[in-house]
Amino acid sequence: MYVLTKEGKEYLEQGLPEKNLAEMLSEGPVSFDLLKKRMKNFSIAIQWAKKNGWVEVRENKIHLIKEPKEFPEQEALEKISKGEAVDEKTLSMVMARRLVEKARKIEKEITFLTEDIIKTGDWRLGTFRPYNVEVPGARVQPGKKHIVSFYIQKIREIFFDMGFREASGPLIESSFWNFDALFVPQDHPGRDLQDTFYMKVPPRCKLPDKSLVKQVKAAHENGGGTGSSGWRYKWSSDIASQAILRTHDTCISAREMTKLTPPAKVFNISRVFRNETIDYKHMAEFYQIGGFVADENVGFRDLLGYLKEFYERMGFKVRFRPAYFPYTEMSAEPEIYFEERGEWIEMGGSGIFRPEMTKPLGIDVPVLAWGLGLERLLMLKMGLNDIRNFYYRNDLKLLREAKLWQ
Repeated sequence: MYVLTKEGKEYLEQGLPEKNLAEMLSEGPVSFDLLKKRMKNFSIAIQWAKKNGWVEVRENKIHLIKEPKEFPEQEALEKISKGEAVDEKTLSMVMARRLVEKARKIEKEITFLTEDIIKTGDWRLGTFRPYNVEVPGARVQPGKKHIVSFYIQKIREIFFDMGFREASGPLIESSFWNFDALFVPQDHPGRDLQDTFYMKVPPRCKLPDKSLVKQVKAAHENGGGTGSSGWRYKWSSDIASQAILRTHDTCISAREMTKLTPPAKVFNISRVFRNETIDYKHMAEFYQIGGFVADENVGFRDLLGYLKEFYERMGFKVRFRPAYFPYTEMSAEPEIYFEERGEWIEMGGSGIFRPEMTKPLGIDVPVLAWGLGLERLLMLKMGLNDIRNFYYRNDLKLLREAKLWQ
């Protein structure tokens, strides 16, 4: 087989230079200098036109002395481009001019159809390796969201769909917002170093407005006009100003309640910190799903209804058991059954905020509230038996192959 060279392909498309020259001279002589400017490959054109006896140069002009009737080389290029045969004499001529060359023979199978094989026409000369559609291709690992980030967005969409708005707050919080504003007494064991990370830098946080601090202090010391007798101790602003890493997300709810007028529905998904011993269901830092509903027409059954709706949208059935928290009454802990370990897992706390907490913050209607664990929920959702898989073990296989709920 024969194929066109690069120059041969050019002449096939644009015409042989001598053919183009003869056509330009068919209407009369043209000056040598003008043709040189106007024609591409002029020197080749004049050389072959003179060799064929078509033209001669007189007085700096080129004259056509014999009009050509046939162009065998041009026809040969067209035939060879189509894979057709040409006579040996014409073939020798176009090969001598390096417009045609013998095709390279490909001995091996063609594995990949490349750009070069297409351009050179070599794809016509070889055989292609059969393609087995049943052989699995190379596994591609595209970038994807972390499991926790993915589900945070999904949970946000559930609360938005239920009519909530989202709130946020600082990681470093004052004991005032984390404990005192929640009616947690200053000698409560939950404030001890066993549970709370206290900051060295900064050691203190600025307290809020003096009137708010005064109302919270009164609620602790004597009930502050809420009908309660309070905790009956001397409240300390120095303890309240201690800087800590927030231990729960309810401090965000407390801040939000000072900014709104009921009715209101607010949620947050926030990272919190506890001085916990790390095991299969505990971590020193984790996310909580918190929120509250402030409305004069809600009660404890509504609280259980909101939580039941949330967990059902996540694909779970939930049960509740009575619980105690310093700042809620009535209180309940939602639990979900963990089949891998054959036990019920407590998912957080919930209840109705006590008046000693809400009235100093300017809220005089019932407030339903909850703080739920995120990672434990995801652990159950994905059938995992160890909460540490999400962060500490950096299990790339888990992250890549995890089947996420849509």
